Amino acid sequence: MANAPAQIPTSFGHELRACLRCRLVKTYDQFRESGCENCQFFKMEEDHERVVDCTTPNFNGIISVMDPSRSWAARWLRIGKFVPGVYTLAVSEALPEEMQAICEDERVQYIPPKRL
Repeated sequence: MANAPAQIPTSFGHELRACLRCRLVKTYDQFRESGCENCQFFKMEEDHERVVDCTTPNFNGIISVMDPSRSWAARWLRIGKFVPGVYTLAVSEALPEEMQAICEDERVQYIPPKRL
């Protein structure tokens, strides 16, 4: 993963979405324009339907992480190896099976939410 920080959401209204794999929070337009900095293999910026498939507007809590590798909260939330940015504490939806298969092909770990 790159050390460059992720985009910070440009607004904090109803247009926020969280990546179902890494829980990065950005607006729909930001995911559509530049994808997910942690999950570039989803290529959301190339296929706009993937933004809907790989993100959700249903999440709980937000945390801003400036130095994930040194943050105990980031390690506890299992986001310590991701880029600095804004993350959700939890998502309630699972990544679609097709996208889970992409994670497997890329040899990237996906941990589904504990409660659905």
